[in-house]
Amino acid sequence: MRIIAFITDAGAVYDILTHLGEPTSPPRLMRARAPPLWEMQGATLGEDDPQAQSAPEYEFDQRVAG
Repeated sequence: MRIIAFITDAGAVYDILTHLGEPTSPPRLMRARAPPLWEMQGATLGEDDPQAQSAPEYEFDQRVAG
């Protein structure tokens, strides 16, 4: 694929999005979150989360059969 044109007219963009049933306003911004516990400096597995589980002792094959 390659870009062959840009639509810069706001009215045309609005009409196209409306026709396609897509939202015409940008999504709401979400509030910032704290980093995950495993990224906190000094955190260890299970220390901060009593339900944390260690990695399984077997390797899981995620290849797609086909």
